[in-house]
Amino acid sequence: MRHTNLFIKLVLIFMCSSCCYGRRSKSHSASVHTYKQSFLNVEDFGAKADGKTDNYQAFKETWDSACSSFGSPRILVPESKTYFVKHVNFSGPCSSSVSLEIRGTIKSFPQMYDLPRRLWIKFEDVENLEILGGGTIDGNGQEWWNHSCKIKKTKPCQSQNAPTALTFKNCTNLKVSNVKVKNAQQMHMNFEDSNNVKAWGLSVAAPEHSPNTDGIHITRTTNIYITDSVIGTGDDCISMVNGSRNVQVTNVACGPGHGISIGSLGENGSENIVSGIFVKGVKMTGTTNGVRIKTWQGGHGTARNIEFDDIEMSNVSNPIIIDQHYCDKNKKCKQQKSGVQIENIMYKNIRGTSASKVAINFNCSESVPCRNIRLEKVDLAAHKKGRNVEAFCSQLTGLSEEQQYFPSCSKKLT
Repeated sequence: MRHTNLFIKLVLIFMCSSCCYGRRSKSHSASVHTYKQSFLNVEDFGAKADGKTDNYQAFKETWDSACSSFGSPRILVPESKTYFVKHVNFSGPCSSSVSLEIRGTIKSFPQMYDLPRRLWIKFEDVENLEILGGGTIDGNGQEWWNHSCKIKKTKPCQSQNAPTALTFKNCTNLKVSNVKVKNAQQMHMNFEDSNNVKAWGLSVAAPEHSPNTDGIHITRTTNIYITDSVIGTGDDCISMVNGSRNVQVTNVACGPGHGISIGSLGENGSENIVSGIFVKGVKMTGTTNGVRIKTWQGGHGTARNIEFDDIEMSNVSNPIIIDQHYCDKNKKCKQQKSGVQIENIMYKNIRGTSASKVAINFNCSESVPCRNIRLEKVDLAAHKKGRNVEAFCSQLTGLSEEQQYFPSCSKKLT
């Protein structure tokens, strides 16, 4: 009987232990896998909106804390305040997704100074990053512009040292929305070596005279979507260079600036490839170019499968242009036998007014002619009443006129 009672007690102890352990294990598991989103205010890390403090350290410490945290932390730059930063690099990889909510202003100091790798604000090696908030990133670039060789041609050129305002390098699943970027020292936004990028609701602005201030620059980046944005700068509204693949640009207002450009490609004999570009629903006003493809002589590679659709032009010089003799140098470029192949290009539903006499300019290469160029429903007139526009078409192979367009290339082929 004594042994029976002992056996029953041991069984009860074992059952109780198993039950209690199971409850603790379940509770512990929930605490490990459930995270609450945290908010990190840059002022809690020492940021000061006093107009003189370099907030590099405070911004960097805020980022490092967020990047090492779980639960999708959000960094906050408070509203109605301006934080000066000389430069800052936000590096990954991070433990979870991170968002930066800019409600106030991040601003560069007005003086010229050395910056690492000519980059002011850089995000690198980050997955699932989101930039939002309705605030402003101000490059404060006037002093840099004043020392550009494009402004002061008789003085040594220092513009090569001017930084890009905002760079995203090797970022995946990136979202940038409802942010204003203005007065960049040089380029405003640069997407480089990145994949799966969505950008919308952007405002990018700089004076028309500001040199090299491209609005959005894309290089070696795939699957990028830009929509519902307003861009006006002193250079290309959007530029796409080597390695740009599967790019969609929709519902964008462009001007002032140099239009939407693919290139330049093939400089210094380089091999460049651009493909799968779709531009639709763009309104251009007063730009020095419309939709442009530009390549250097002597280069290699291809620019193919590109479509421009539903483009409205108002007082635009060179509304449609392919220039395979591009030369942005002080001396004349030599004639060369190689070039980047341009092929499978569609211009569709393009209308409006041209500020230049030549509204369609296909200045293709003698050695590598343009191939398979299609025009459909193109109607361009002179901006000034009583004047005419014309087309210049050289070295085209396989020009396709799907429907009547004006001005026509058919009588201008050489």
